[in-house]
Parts: sequence; structure tokens; C-alpha cells
Amino acid sequence: MWPALLVCQLVLILQSEAQSPCLTHPTFRDPDNSDITVVCGTNRMELLILLCPMYFYGYNESMVALNGQFGKPECRGTADWTVDPPVVKFQFYITEPYISVCSNKLVITEEIGSGLFSDFSSVQSVNISGVINTQDLSAGTITYRQEMKYLFSCRYPLQYLVNNTEMSVLAIKDNNGSFISTLRMALFEDYTYTTRLFIPPTGLMLKTRVFVEVRATNLTERFNVLLDRCYTTTSPYPGNSKSFDLFVGCNLDVQTIMGVNGVQQVARFSFETFRFVEHRNRTVSTFYLHCATRLCESSFCRSLRQNCTTSVRKRRAVQSAQGTSVSDVAMVSSGPIITKVDGKSNQLFKGIIQICIKQGFCRS
Repeated sequence: MWPALLVCQLVLILQSEAQSPCLTHPTFRDPDNSDITVVCGTNRMELLILLCPMYFYGYNESMVALNGQFGKPECRGTADWTVDPPVVKFQFYITEPYISVCSNKLVITEEIGSGLFSDFSSVQSVNISGVINTQDLSAGTITYRQEMKYLFSCRYPLQYLVNNTEMSVLAIKDNNGSFISTLRMALFEDYTYTTRLFIPPTGLMLKTRVFVEVRATNLTERFNVLLDRCYTTTSPYPGNSKSFDLFVGCNLDVQTIMGVNGVQQVARFSFETFRFVEHRNRTVSTFYLHCATRLCESSFCRSLRQNCTTSVRKRRAVQSAQGTSVSDVAMVSSGPIITKVDGKSNQLFKGIIQICIKQGFCRS
């Protein structure tokens, strides 16, 4: 009997010591909806809940868990008494294994795209939600404690859901990486996509067919790669005003041939090399290739791919105002791609240069 009483006394002392920072703290009060802070980070979600309101209701950090998963250590929080006010922290990476282990909900929503992409693509987002609730260990048939629940949710572009063991999520705007690093654009010399394209310093001949591949790595099997738009610019920057579209949705340049798009974790197409007119006085023309890329869930990919009928175009144009921004688009680039004039034209150009040097003037 005495050992049991000593154990109970020790538990009460330890619990009293843990509560002492809260007894005089302003947050030692009734719980409030504002007691939880949700941080939707680029690679993980972090939940911060004030501790003292929990103690005020007779709970502590060991009596709360994600979605009632009290038997899983990874679903429990960690108390932080070093901050003011004290909090209990929960955090998990936003990849499918970490989301599902604590029974968080994952819902994919689809909306009509707007802006530049309103004609051809829907925007898919991922909503991750759950609840943090308390466990009353003393409850039997009845309890005098009120249950505490904290609801949370975060919304992400679909491509945030990447299965990567070293870095769980690669986001578009993050100093530690970006979604671009999960995609690879490569240029090949033929339709087998086995031999990388070699571009000599002197450049490729005009009308050389270039085979382009955009491949996703470390991606779950649920998603495919969809190219919305691919274009070239005279500078390495995708936003350069001087650009030429290889394709936008279903509108293809006459020399562009679409391979696979939106049906695998790789997208492929080919085009013939050309020269920018602004480079007419140069021996070579240099440009860069960019593709606006997004992910689509495999079951939805077919409906997301562009339907080129006039009726769909008009309908989407009307509905585009109801859509959201295209924040789920990632840009992948390759280059420089160098082209040259053919041998005869090149010799003629060199001859003109020599005449100019010898005679001191040039005639147009």
C-alpha cells in the first residue's frame, strides 16, 4: 500500500512542477480558438498549441495527439517551455507516408485555370487537414473533463506532394531547393531518347530536329508530368519578352511534334532548330528552351489534358474568371541551344566581312 501511495505522491509532485510555469502565466485560462498556430511550410507542417490552457483544463502535453493516434509516438507533440508562452509542437513532412501515418486527411481539389493558362489546364491543389484532440486517462463511464479539439488545415499546389527521402518536399520558392530540382529536362538527338544531343560551339544546322524530354524523379506513382507550354527565349530567363512558342496547350508550331504528355512521369516532344531574326547579323543564333510544367494525378490526367474543341475553349474562357492563380506551375529550362547558317551562307557572310575590312566600309 505504502509504495503505491509514494508513487502517486511522486506523480503529483512532478505534475505540480511541470505546471508551475503556467500558474502565473497570462495564458493559464480557458482555451480559445486562437491558441493554435498553423505553419504551412514548404517542406513540412508545424502546429503550435499553447500549453497553459491545456493545464488549466487538467491536461498536459502527454495527453494530446494527432487525430487520436495516442499509441504512435510520431503522432504526439513535444512541449517547449523555453518559449513564451509555452507551447506543444507537432510537425510532420508533407509527403504521403508522413501524412497517412497519423491519419491526416488528404483531399485533391480541381479548379479551372486562369490567366495565361485559362484555355488549357485545370489547377489542382492538395488540402491536408486533421485534428489534435485530448485523451482523458481518468475517464470511465463518465468524466468531468471537457474534451479539447484543435482543427487545422493547409492548402498546397499539387506538386508539393513529392516522395523524397532525403528532402521530403521541394517547393517552388525555397532557399534549400525548388520543385525544379525534381524535374529534369534533357535534349536528345533522335526519337529513341537514348543519346544526348551534342551542340558544338559552332552551332547546329538549321532545321535539325531536337528531341526534348522532361522527366520527374522521386515522384510517387500517383502523378504524371504535364507540359502546358514550351517556348524559347533569347536570354536564359523565362520571362524574357523576346520569345517564340513551340506549343501552348493544343496549339503547336508547324515544326513541333508532340510525343507523350500527361500520361507518364515523362513528357516528350520534338522541334526543328531555327534562328531568331534579331540574330541575322550574327554567325550563330543562341536561344534557351523553357517549359511550364505541372503535375496531375494519374486518374485525372486525361481530363486535364487540353481538349481543343471550340466549345470547350469558349466555356473555359467564360469560367476562367472563377479560377485561381497558376501558382502550381514550375518552369524547367535548358540551353543554350546554338544554331548556325548553312555552309554556303556562312562563307558568303565571311566574304562580306573581309570586303568590309579591306575597303573600310560596308554596303547593305
